[in-house]
Amino acid sequence: MIHLILGGARSGKSRLAEQTALAYEMPVTYIATAQAWDEEMAERIEHHQAQRPAEWALAEESLYLADRLKQLDQAGRVILVDCLTLWMSNLLMQDNAQMQIDECAKLLNVLPELKSEIILVSNETGLGVVPMGQISRRFVDESGRLHQQLGQIADRAVFCVAGFPMILKGEKA
Repeated sequence: MIHLILGGARSGKSRLAEQTALAYEMPVTYIATAQAWDEEMAERIEHHQAQRPAEWALAEESLYLADRLKQLDQAGRVILVDCLTLWMSNLLMQDNAQMQIDECAKLLNVLPELKSEIILVSNETGLGVVPMGQISRRFVDESGRLHQQLGQIADRAVFCVAGFPMILKGEKA
C-alpha cells in the first residue's frame, strides 16, 4: 500500500505518518531526505529524530530515493519517507537539471513494484502565492507535478490541516 500524506508546514503530516507506520505493527525504516545546511535545519532534524521510536531503522538519502527504496524493500516492512519536498529541493540544487526529471521518473516507476508498505510525506506548496524567483517557481511547479502523479498511484492520499487529516483518496485507516 502506498500512502501519500500532504500538508503545509507544521500541519501534523509527519506525526500522522509516524502514527500510520506504528499502526502496521511491523519493522519501520525511516528514510530522511533532509540535509543540515545550517544550524536551524540541524535543529529541525534533531526534533524529528527525537520524535521517532528508537527501534526504527534510519536511512539517509538526499538524492537517489528510488534506488534506496529498492535496496530496503521487503515484505512485512514499512518504509516512511520524510519528506519529498526536501528531496525535490536537493535535486533542483544539483548542477544537472536532467537529474530531477530522471529521479522523479524512477520514483514513480519503482513505487508500484515495492512489497513494503510505503508512507510518503510531502509539503503541499500549491496553496500560496506564486513565489518570486525562477528556482522557487520551478520548485512549486515540480513539486505539484510530482504530487499529482503520486496521487494517481497512491492507494491512500491524506491532506493535513491544523493537525486534522482530510482523506482525499482511499479508506480511513
